Amino acid sequence: RWNLLLFPAAVAFAALMPRPDALLALVVAGELAYLAGLVSQARFRAAIDAAVHQQGKQTVVARSQRSLEEIVGALPADFQHRFAQLRARCLEMRAIAHGVRGRAGAGAAPGEDLTAGALDRLLWVFLRLLASQQALERFLYRTDVNDIRARLEEARARLGAAAGDERMTRSLQDSIAVQEMRLDNYEKARQNAEFVRVELDRIEAKIQALTEASVNRQDPDFLTSQIDSVTDNMRSTEAAITELQQLTGVVEEMQEPPAILDAPWGKAVQR
Repeated sequence: RWNLLLFPAAVAFAALMPRPDALLALVVAGELAYLAGLVSQARFRAAIDAAVHQQGKQTVVARSQRSLEEIVGALPADFQHRFAQLRARCLEMRAIAHGVRGRAGAGAAPGEDLTAGALDRLLWVFLRLLASQQALERFLYRTDVNDIRARLEEARARLGAAAGDERMTRSLQDSIAVQEMRLDNYEKARQNAEFVRVELDRIEAKIQALTEASVNRQDPDFLTSQIDSVTDNMRSTEAAITELQQLTGVVEEMQEPPAILDAPWGKAVQR
């Protein structure tokens, strides 16, 4: 800050002198020498690197928060309510565990921090599954499978009656292939929707079990082992979510889970 004040003042002072060219050259040379000496200091470079790292971290946090708000805001009211209830359960159990340890107003213990991070990841997966379920249910609702089957049967019947007409045969064969593809896509979407419903129930139970374990078991090693087990099981679920992206378009890229437990929930819901 002092350099930003002194350098313009020195330039202005040199410009008012009888021989400004020589004085301005000396001022510029002094400024360059000062900057060169500053940059050569390892402490200064470390401070700049830390500031850049912190700025990048804040950018990632802000991006994750926006993703959280966008996904929650796009959910229907019943899905929002289900997720809010699960999040509230986590907060309630965390508060009880904090009281059981007798550390009201104190900082969190390492085991508790690990639990919070694991819960954020589980809640993030749960939220993305809710968004996938919404997209799949919308697709199934707007797709008339009976109409697809009727068109398929009609095309097959007409194909049998079009023997000898090559153009008609090719056209009907293509129509049959298209309807079979639509029917196959519908069946895959139905199976995916069923998988998402089952997976939502499983993860919800996992989250509740983990929060209850943080109250009943005060051993950090036990909690860490439970967290590691849950984290390993989440890999297959996250891979399944990635496969659903082409249909749902819920998440464009994998990213670190936002701090859901400590996020401003009212703002997210209002969106």
